[in-house]
Parts: sequence; structure tokens; C-alpha cells
Amino acid sequence: MNDTGSPARNFARHIASNRYPGRGLIIGRSAGDDAWFLLYWIMGRSESSRNRRFAIEGPVLRTEPVDPARVVAPELIIYPAMLELPGIYIVANGDQSRTIYDGLRGGGTFEAALATREREPDAPNYTPRISGMLDLNGPPAVSLSVLRANPLDPAHTDRLTFRPDPPPPGRGLCLTTYMGDGDPLPGFSGDPLLMPLEGGAEEVMGTYWDALDEENRVAIALKSVTRDGGSELMTINRL
Repeated sequence: MNDTGSPARNFARHIASNRYPGRGLIIGRSAGDDAWFLLYWIMGRSESSRNRRFAIEGPVLRTEPVDPARVVAPELIIYPAMLELPGIYIVANGDQSRTIYDGLRGGGTFEAALATREREPDAPNYTPRISGMLDLNGPPAVSLSVLRANPLDPAHTDRLTFRPDPPPPGRGLCLTTYMGDGDPLPGFSGDPLLMPLEGGAEEVMGTYWDALDEENRVAIALKSVTRDGGSELMTINRL
């Protein structure tokens, strides 16, 4: 099981000294407890994966190609990464974000929406689909999900849903697609990792951007949600 109790150690081992954690998301609270943060980053080893950047359209964060002529498997790399409903904030590493959004809008649940999806079909990696939701309609609630290939038969998907207590100020809960580099890439395992969220929004985003492997990092974004429900998005793009 992952060590959820040591944010500094988790950051050092899983982010700063990890060549390839892959795509990652964190949901947590600012150190001053005046905002919630949703952090999301993308990485890439292939030319197609690195041929991306983040674009902001109102409250929506999406990926887009830098050079459309060089896109391979757009269904896996072009998607809305952050979406919003009133009081609900969604972050995901694929187009399951839209599945969650549509399911909730239709009166369904986070878990039921993801029950209709599978891990990514990119054999032999079978990249996990990672998703998170912050619900501020009432007492704050965090939901996290990993859809990953069954270790005995990757044709099947294991669906793991986590509903942890909201983290304290200055902390966030993290999922990544991979545990590290490899061939095939080892998918995320264990519990969500507790990570530090120290400083303001720009400082937090910069800290994680600087910690990601310089060769493989592609883009990072942070959404700050204030107590009145207002949100603001900011990004750093490699290209």
C-alpha cells in the first residue's frame, strides 16, 4: 500500500525523482484554507504525446495538438481534462471526464458513470484512466477513481473508487497513471498519495512543474476554487 502519511516523501519519491509518473491529478486545499486546488499534468515519451498543450475555454481545460498533422490516436490524447457543474469540479486524464459530466447532469453518480468505461486500449501498457471529483454542494467531498487492467487478464478492467476524507489545508490527494518508467509502463497501484500543496496557486503549479522530469513533461494546469464557488484556471505549456 502506498504511504499516504508523508507528503514530502511522497513528493520526493513519486514526483521529483520519478522519471515517468505519467499523467497525474491532485485534489486538495490551499495552505491558507481559502481555496481548493485541482492540479493536472500531462507527460509524454512519444512524439505524438509530446505534440500537445493545454487550452482554457472558460471553466474548461482541454488538451489540443500543437501540430494537428502529427496527431496519432486522437481519441486517447485529445479530451476535456477539467469540467464543471454547479458546485462540482471534475478532473480526468481522458474523455471519461465527459462521461462523468453527462452522468451527473442526468442525475447519476460518479461511480455509476465510470462503470460504463474501461482502461485505455493501448496494449501493452493498458494505461489506467484516473479521475477525480470535488463536490462542494454541502460538506466538501472528494471522490477518486482508477480504472486499470486486471492483472490476470488485461481484457478486463478493475474499477477502484476512493472516497477519502477531504485533506487538511496544504495537502492534496494524488493519482498518477504510472508508478514509474518501464516497458511496458507499470500502472498506478495502491491508495491515493497524500501530497503537499504549499503556497499560492502559481507557486504550487510551479513547484510541480519544476519537479516533473524535464524531458518528459508536456503541460500542467491548476484550477483554484474559492469559497464562493468561483474558479480560475492557469497553465504552463512546454510548447
